[in-house]
Formats: sequence, C-alpha cells, structure tokens
Amino acid sequence: MKTAVVICPGRGTYTKTELGYLKRHFPDRALLGAFDRTREALGQETLSALDGAASYSVARHTRGDNASALIYAATLGDFRAIDGVEVVAVTGNSMGWYSTLACGGALTAEAGFEVVNTMGTLMQDALIGGQLIYPFMGEDWAPDAVRKAELLALVAKISGRPDHELTLSIDLGGMLVLAGNETGLSAFEAAVPPVQGRFPMRLVNHAAFHSSLQAPVAERGRAQLSAALFGQPTLPMIDGRGAIWWPGATDTHALWDYTLGHQVTDTYDFSHAIRIAAREFAPDLFIVTGPGTTLGGAVAQSLILADWRGMGSKTDFQTRQQAEPLLVSMGMDDQRTTVTKGDPE
Repeated sequence: MKTAVVICPGRGTYTKTELGYLKRHFPDRALLGAFDRTREALGQETLSALDGAASYSVARHTRGDNASALIYAATLGDFRAIDGVEVVAVTGNSMGWYSTLACGGALTAEAGFEVVNTMGTLMQDALIGGQLIYPFMGEDWAPDAVRKAELLALVAKISGRPDHELTLSIDLGGMLVLAGNETGLSAFEAAVPPVQGRFPMRLVNHAAFHSSLQAPVAERGRAQLSAALFGQPTLPMIDGRGAIWWPGATDTHALWDYTLGHQVTDTYDFSHAIRIAAREFAPDLFIVTGPGTTLGGAVAQSLILADWRGMGSKTDFQTRQQAEPLLVSMGMDDQRTTVTKGDPE
C-alpha cells in the first residue's frame, strides 16, 4: 500500500467551479446536517444553502464566515473518502491548519467546525488589512533565491516607513503572500513590475492573515475557544513552522496556544511544512484534498525548492508526474478516483 501525506487547502479554494462540491462529494449527510444546525443557531446561512446556490457569488461565497466553513467541510469530507493508501501525516496551508487538526484527530469533526467557523467569523467581522500574492519564481518554476531575497528586502523597506504595514504572510512555494494595511500593500504594488499577466494580485475578502495586525482576532479567538477542545492527534501533524505534533506526545495546551496565537499572528511557512513532510515521512504520494486545484502548484514548487528527488524545474516535476504520479489533487475527478472508492450516491 502506498503512503501519503495529506495536504489541506486554505482560503480562496472554493470558487465558482466548486459550487455543489459538498453535494457531490461529502460522505456524511448527518454530519453536514449538524454543521448546518450549528450555523443556523448562530444566524448564519447553512453550508447546504451556500453549496446549493443557483449561482456563485464572490460577495457571498468568499466572505470569511462562509468560505472558511465551506472549505473545512469539503476538506474533511475528502479526507474521509480517501481509501487504499496509508496516510502517514497531515499538513495544510493557512486556514488549512484548522482542517489539519480535524483530519489529524486533534479536534473532533464538530470541534474543528467550531474552531474554523469561529475564526472565520472573527476574521470577517474585523477584516483588518488585506493580502496580495506575487511570485519570485518564473513560469519555469526554477528556484530563484536572489529574487526572493530582493522582494523580502523590499517588503522590509516598505514596512519601515511611517504608517506602512507590510509583512510576509505565507511562504507559498514560488509565491510570496504578503499581508499589510492599504498603504503598505499599495506601496508594494507600485514598486514591482506586473508579471505573468496577473500579479501582483489582491486576494478578495482576505484580511492580513498571519501578521501582527491579527492580534485582536487571536485574542478574541482564545477567549471564545477552549483549550479543552484539543486532544491528542491520531496522526502526525506538520504546522506552519514545520514543527511536527506527534500522537501521544502532544502538549494539547501548547497546541491550542499555537493555533490561536503564532498561527494567527506570524508568518505561515507552507514551503517549509512541505519540505519537512517530504524529508521526514518520504511518502509515495502527496494528496491535496479539495476544494479547488490551486494548491497543487505550490506543493510542486515547494518540493522543487526542497530539491526533492532531484526535481529542479516545472519540466522535471511534470516528467516525474507523468511517469509515476507524485501529487494527487482530489479536486480533479480523474485524480480523485485513484485514492477513493467513489462518491456517495
């Protein structure tokens, strides 16, 4: 049986093409009903209503209080559908850490939903700052440490100006996700050349995640979410620092503290998490759950940056992927079927 590290996606992955994802793929109708009742009690629109909408709405579906819960449910459903492979560890990107906690067994499905729905709602209510994304790799995905250093130096220079807030939010493969206030983000946009026809790209309805600007949200999260929700994981979990939380050896209060502290207010190093996943667990497969398919590129880029199995470019990865798939994206139906029994009727 092949081994796999499962990777949980973050915000921005439930897009127009994912509408109806839960209806198509979520295997536990009773659990989805429980999630819906939780949201109804809070006066929020149910996941079934959002997922079953006649059309996709950016204003409605990308809100933090809606998007986070939709993505969590889609991820958890996909994780539970995995069959025929041995999952050896779980990690995620940004909000995907909350999903990781549930997939890894440190939170029950219901507790995970409480955490993600609470934090998504708090983020939306506060909506402090914003995010943008900009690549340091070219379209060939060849590592470019010099360009990355230049961009980070620019970020530091801008953040040193009065009233300019700007920091590295997520180290995301060949991309830098930056968080800041409007002044800081605008200064960066003005200082860099447009590349690949779409960058720098602002991320709609995203706050300044993983930055000190989120300290008030972290504080409110700690006040609302008890450490008693957190238990021992059943699978190793790799966090946004590359640290591994091991079954039977996890300080659950420290896990609560990280999740509602550092994870909210400091840089999330997804690239390092993937590097650790590859080197510590050496899986046969990296399985990216749905929703969406956008995280696969960042995983591949992170493996290239880690010099995993000698891959040094996009061509190297594609050649390897065609010969013997290394990356499975459950958001793609043809790949999904390779790691599941099939979807619920």
